[in-house]
Amino acid sequence: MDRLHETFVRLCEVRSPTGEEREVVDTVAAELRALGLEVSEDDAAAPAKAGAGNLVARLPGQRDEWIMFCAHLDTVPHPGLIEVMLNDGVFRSRGETILGADNKAAVAVFMELVARFAEEPPPVGIELLLTVAEEQGLRGAKAFDVAALRSSRGFVLDHASPIGEVIVTSPTQQRLLADFAGVEAHAGIRPEDGSNAIAAAAAAISRMELGRLDEATTSNVGVIAGGTSGNVVPGHCSVTAEARGLDADRTAEVAAKLAEAFAWGASEHGCDVDVRVEELFRGYELPSSSPSLALAEAGLRRAGFEPVRTFTGGGSDANALLANGFDCVLLANGTEANHTPDESVSAANLDAMLRVCEEIVSEAAAKAE
Repeated sequence: MDRLHETFVRLCEVRSPTGEEREVVDTVAAELRALGLEVSEDDAAAPAKAGAGNLVARLPGQRDEWIMFCAHLDTVPHPGLIEVMLNDGVFRSRGETILGADNKAAVAVFMELVARFAEEPPPVGIELLLTVAEEQGLRGAKAFDVAALRSSRGFVLDHASPIGEVIVTSPTQQRLLADFAGVEAHAGIRPEDGSNAIAAAAAAISRMELGRLDEATTSNVGVIAGGTSGNVVPGHCSVTAEARGLDADRTAEVAAKLAEAFAWGASEHGCDVDVRVEELFRGYELPSSSPSLALAEAGLRRAGFEPVRTFTGGGSDANALLANGFDCVLLANGTEANHTPDESVSAANLDAMLRVCEEIVSEAAAKAE
């Protein structure tokens, strides 16, 4: 497994926040081509507002049967460079950055998977979809043309929970961007001439119900920014909020209430507000008849894991692929504390992820006989 672990460390240390994917895309593409895979990059960079396009890599199998594995190449923003350390069998960041296991743990596993078939073709064809701009609204996967795939079944390894969990339900996410426009004035001499945009935003937020609203629905205000100086009544303030839930109608209802609160806050403080509502991804409930679900659960059992069907409060490329009509399933990858300096993944979980992928390939071959 040393090669897998070395690949993982190397990829994590290649900086690739959303919009800066070019170096990691070129690195991964070159290494996959060196292994004999056919690699192409699509034209998603512009519509996805990414630093590069999505990669599709193919390794033909002994049968004209294909399965697809998907992971994303970008990370959330982080200061400085990532330096990976291994301590007591667990990979972590040496500094105050993220580790990047989200989602380079899966990318490294997929690269090792195809490397093991470099001398002899796999029993079925393996297709890798490595996306960009996933961390900012699944933009790479949304811009990807699923008709370009030869596979009819896919597996997305991008859920930070114990290996064995199979995510069959995912929420819809609505994002709200509110721009408050007030009137600037000198805060000490003529504050009565101003309309305080920050006060309007604060009043709106105070009226909102935030956090976990019920078992299946949440709302949040994540970003607020405005003003120019402490002695100026602020004429502008922007707020980013969200609603997400397993019920799309309930989620839309919560988003509408947030928008109403923004309008009320602006009115109370003599400001104007422009509110944009955008659906970042659509939720899903994977049917029990899904071929990908059946194959994933069989592969997990072959690898020694009892599948556990569950739901998530987050989104993944599976949301975008399913919305575009491609059957796939989101699987846990054994990473922990993603998006934080405490992010980690054990060497044992990397090895186990590889074993699961190998057994999915074996199971697909068995089903094809």
